[in-house]
Amino acid sequence: MGVIGTLLLTTAVAGVGGTGLGGLIGALFKRESNKVVSLLLSFAAGVMTSIVCFDLVLQAIETKTNIVIVVLAILGGVVMVFFLNYLIDERANREVPHVKTAAHPKTADNLDELIHSDHYVEHQKNKDKGWSLFVAGVVMACAIALHNMPEGMTIGASYASNEGVMGSAALILAVLIGLHNIPEGMAVSVPLISGGMARGKAVLITALSGAPTILGAFFGYLLGDIGPLGLALSLGFASGAMLYVVFGEILPQSILMYRSKKPTFTVILGMMVGLLLIYL
Repeated sequence: MGVIGTLLLTTAVAGVGGTGLGGLIGALFKRESNKVVSLLLSFAAGVMTSIVCFDLVLQAIETKTNIVIVVLAILGGVVMVFFLNYLIDERANREVPHVKTAAHPKTADNLDELIHSDHYVEHQKNKDKGWSLFVAGVVMACAIALHNMPEGMTIGASYASNEGVMGSAALILAVLIGLHNIPEGMAVSVPLISGGMARGKAVLITALSGAPTILGAFFGYLLGDIGPLGLALSLGFASGAMLYVVFGEILPQSILMYRSKKPTFTVILGMMVGLLLIYL
């Protein structure tokens, strides 16, 4: 199998396989524990932070590209994901009544809100058909893609930095992202099934929602393969996008899901595990 084939297969297992497995678990049990999901997400966020800050960013700096370009690439990744996320939230929140209440946090306090599957279910419950349901489905797909593509880009950029060899950092990222996608898959399938969708269809849609990870990996690798500048831009942009997903989405949501100090400790534990994975 060629370089691209290995990369795409690895990310397919992490993206489609991880979310599909989560969807299957959600279909079988039709429930999820906010506390368990919160701790899993915060741990994964800690590991991702370590890999981004102590591996990917350092690799971008080691390309000998001007540090200003590296910083601008990281900021570019942050701004791009923030802006796209803002557009998706604005489109969805106008149609989901509970986010307008004063008591509701300004960020998601559950996974179904983070990926706007609650938006889709609202239309299902209202028995909306045609254009409204289609738009709700597109919004949910875009929200999922926005969280999965940066994950794929980190794998692709790491792969490119290792000259097309599936190194330990890329492999660790793939495994971690696959595990992180399990609770996300549950968050997609559980509300869809609760809204009346057949379990098989819900699991299939959930698995396909992980496909943007593959696309992100492909773009991350292609950009990183065009030379030192391209590699610095790819690593920087992917790192910035992932940092926003972690600090702007995953961590606030995990704390709101489980209001205690435990998510803080699992983030720190995740960071220490990340350091061990990188340097052992």
